[in-house]
Amino acid sequence: MTLSGSAQDMDAGTGEADAPKEQTDGFHLVIDALKLNGINTIYNVPGIPITDLGRYAQAQGMRVISFRHEQNAGYAASVAGFLTKKPGICMTVSAPGFLNGLTALANATTNCWPMILISGSSEREIVDLAQGDYEEMDQLSIARPFCKAAYRLNHAEDIGIAIARAIRSAVSGRPGGVYLDIPGAMLGEVMDAAEGAKTLVEVIDPAARQRPAPDAVARAIDVMKGAERPLIILGKGAAYDQSDDQIRELVEKSGYPFLPMSMAKGLLPDTHPQCAAAARSLVLKDADVVIMVGARLNWLLSHGKGRQWGAAGNKRFIQIDIDAEEMDSNVEIAAPLVGDVGSCVSALIEGMEDRGIAPPKEWLDTVHAKAEANMEKMAARLQNNNVPMDYHAALGVLKQVFTEQPDTILVNEGANTLDMARSIVNIQKPRHRIDVGTWGVMGIGMGAAIAAAIETGKNVVAVEGDSAFGFCGMEVETICRYNLPVCVVIFNNNGIYRGDGENWSGGDDPATTVFVPDARYDKMMEAFGGVGAWVKTPDELRRAVNEALASRKPTLINAAIDPAAGKESGNIGNLNPQSVVAQARYPQARK
Repeated sequence: MTLSGSAQDMDAGTGEADAPKEQTDGFHLVIDALKLNGINTIYNVPGIPITDLGRYAQAQGMRVISFRHEQNAGYAASVAGFLTKKPGICMTVSAPGFLNGLTALANATTNCWPMILISGSSEREIVDLAQGDYEEMDQLSIARPFCKAAYRLNHAEDIGIAIARAIRSAVSGRPGGVYLDIPGAMLGEVMDAAEGAKTLVEVIDPAARQRPAPDAVARAIDVMKGAERPLIILGKGAAYDQSDDQIRELVEKSGYPFLPMSMAKGLLPDTHPQCAAAARSLVLKDADVVIMVGARLNWLLSHGKGRQWGAAGNKRFIQIDIDAEEMDSNVEIAAPLVGDVGSCVSALIEGMEDRGIAPPKEWLDTVHAKAEANMEKMAARLQNNNVPMDYHAALGVLKQVFTEQPDTILVNEGANTLDMARSIVNIQKPRHRIDVGTWGVMGIGMGAAIAAAIETGKNVVAVEGDSAFGFCGMEVETICRYNLPVCVVIFNNNGIYRGDGENWSGGDDPATTVFVPDARYDKMMEAFGGVGAWVKTPDELRRAVNEALASRKPTLINAAIDPAAGKESGNIGNLNPQSVVAQARYPQARK
């Protein structure tokens, strides 16, 4: 984008004016640099000093999605990065706005999703002397511990290279968040348009494929050869890599049972005959060889040890990861494969040729029998018609909806709402389930739903606990403003974990985990022009969700759940510290 120059140079010999030179500025160089690299969407909250940057970006054909809170804009940008493998862009104002976006930036880095947080800031000379500028803060120093890389721009001529570095940093190696600090005055800095164009950089092959070493592949194949009870674990890193066909080939060619982590669900359908999700406890405990594909042995897998893993000393791990430092982070890795998921999986497939790799029939029969028994036991619970509904009845409805409409994207957060949906609702396609990820952060729901709708154009159903929705609920206005095909389903049990908590003092204040009973969240969506529904039975829930998907209108379904249906902290109650003093002092603590 160029601006007409107002200065005129007079020709000394003739006195005639030369044609004015075209000019550009920092605003337009940022936009041009992003567009040159195929980035055409910005998630932001407008304000000083970036308000006009959003306006100019929209004028230049970019899609600019304005949120009500920077944290939610950041969550949207990070999910856009997960879905597209290009860094999602979040723009915020300085200081408080920057800090609001910082949580999302840290979350993106923890989850290994590419994202760039661009924040306006005060001028360096004022910040460094602590002279009290408007929203003065040393944002660069604050950001550094929470992201992969952090850069500051001081001159408009550096914009092209800075954005190129930010893009490459965000997507190369292990993806993550990058911070880009832009002092307000630099945005208005004017320069010759032709010279400005020369400063722009198109990033070439920022995330090159990395094939594992041949001896590492041979070592992994030898470990697979000795497996009697093998298991493949698929993580969200495998979903991010988008090597879907190769992953399917590895699973089916090996014949191994596979266990998808929550955001890897759909890489192969949850209904695939080799899926061991319904026999999770059995396969984790009894497997003797475990192939980790884009998954980490962190808290989500009990660090690869402990009771969940049974006789851990008898297990051998093959781990595929782009980052060599991830190996041996919790347990010994017998066969590390360092490289991108697609290259490593392809190398394993090639190495398996004529090696007679196949799991013993007894192991497959054991896994299949356990999975069948557990699914049969669960089926009856999913078909109840209790009023008020419990989680199983409501999720039984959603399971059927997603079976009938598999192209719908599921966004999911909460405690009981998240834990139960993860194991009940089947996903059939890759990257069609988005949830709280590695950190377990609450409040990602509306940002994730908005990004999924923007980046894919598909129907999105966001299944929210009423507590989780409280962190991000105002973004239903954003959903309505952009008329997105998002259906929010709130499991409303009147509180955090449960809605029937007691005030242990016996006083008048409600318990710390209790909300206003039967709150009408559906009225929020109606207030902004969307569709609201208050449902109390499985049939009403089924009808409301199907109507929302058919209409593609912004919809919020407020589903009444029995206040007594949940349990403390969902399935991770073991992470709650136990107070011996409380057990002795308060009878309620001994329940």
